[in-house]
Amino acid sequence: MKRSLMMLTCTALMMAGTSCTSNDSVKEAQKTNEAKADSATTATETGKLEEKKMDYDSEFLTKAASGGMLEVELGKQVATRAVTPQAKEFAQKMVTDHTKANAELKALAAKKNITLPATLGDDHTKVMKDVTEEKGVKMDQEYLKEMLKDHQEDVKEFTDASIKASDPDIKAFAAKTLPVLKSHLDMVTKMRPAVDARK
Repeated sequence: MKRSLMMLTCTALMMAGTSCTSNDSVKEAQKTNEAKADSATTATETGKLEEKKMDYDSEFLTKAASGGMLEVELGKQVATRAVTPQAKEFAQKMVTDHTKANAELKALAAKKNITLPATLGDDHTKVMKDVTEEKGVKMDQEYLKEMLKDHQEDVKEFTDASIKASDPDIKAFAAKTLPVLKSHLDMVTKMRPAVDARK
């Protein structure tokens, strides 16, 4: 009975144009930015091209903001709970480096009138949950596994943005941050085998 009632509620909500899933803060911020880009550009071919460029730039910054928040918030949790020196060291490095990068990103977004998510996006919330639900060595292993995956994605996204971003300041931010992300990727790649070997 409860299940059919839930299905009816979801169906009614979907018909009303809302969703039964949580509001992803990254998607919400992006919708706001798309509306801004839409009102800032003319309804011509050039205007549509301009809007597409603005959407790419704001999408990059909104995703990067959520990713940066994850690095800091998760880094703080792991730094206090880690049992391996590698996980602790990496977590502290994330807090230091990403706090700095996040401040630069926020200032850049404010300058460009780009709305950033105030909380973690759904994907990053799941990573946070997956890591913090573990304990001891298992948490350290899960953390470094997620950080490896996360930094592989970051390096790709920041490389793309350093080439494809239409705004020169956003392009410069991506290019400037890229070596730091690559060093993080290198660091976690080297640390992970020793932590994975722990029982």
